[in-house]
Amino acid sequence: MKKQIEADIMEEIARNGIDFINEINKFIFECSLWRHNPVACVKWVHIDKVEANDYNPNIVASQELKLLAISIIHDGYTQPVVTFYDKERDKYIVVDGYHRYFVMKTNPEVAKLNQNYLPIVIIDKDINNRMASTIRHNRARGKHTITGMSQLVYNMVQNGWDDMKICMELGLEPDELLRLKHVTGIATLFKDKDFNKSWEEVYQIKERMKDVTTK
Repeated sequence: MKKQIEADIMEEIARNGIDFINEINKFIFECSLWRHNPVACVKWVHIDKVEANDYNPNIVASQELKLLAISIIHDGYTQPVVTFYDKERDKYIVVDGYHRYFVMKTNPEVAKLNQNYLPIVIIDKDINNRMASTIRHNRARGKHTITGMSQLVYNMVQNGWDDMKICMELGLEPDELLRLKHVTGIATLFKDKDFNKSWEEVYQIKERMKDVTTK
């Protein structure tokens, strides 16, 4: 029975290639007890259908990129790239894993080893929540440029998130957020509030955050 199933699967792979593998993974995912985890459904997508986002403030040194390429060459991809699927453009936008994407995009050996297919998982979130997801991933392991973080905070404010929401979603202390706002030099972030008033609100936000986390 097992051998027949293996033979049938191999025949379908030979006939339909990567599409069949992705369908099998999707079927297993839908039957899984862990389908609330995106990693339970890894999809293989051609690198040309994947794009970087335009807001990630994380930076990695060139030497670390070289080491990442060596790691992928020797160990393969051990983590998928987190993406958002843009249906209108039929593109997968990187939320986390830009450097894993970049290595395949620029390293011929990595691309050849994987036939130009990148392992991805998909999350379905609006732009503010995607930016928040990126920052949560980055803050656990990487570095940010201050200007990049400040611009991202500015975008979130413009998209309707208040200070408490930004602090809760990005894991920021209120005073960190205030400093990032001042780095931008953009007065609209304070909505006509003076500097001292902004610092007073830092402590109010901290108290509100305590209430939320203890409930």
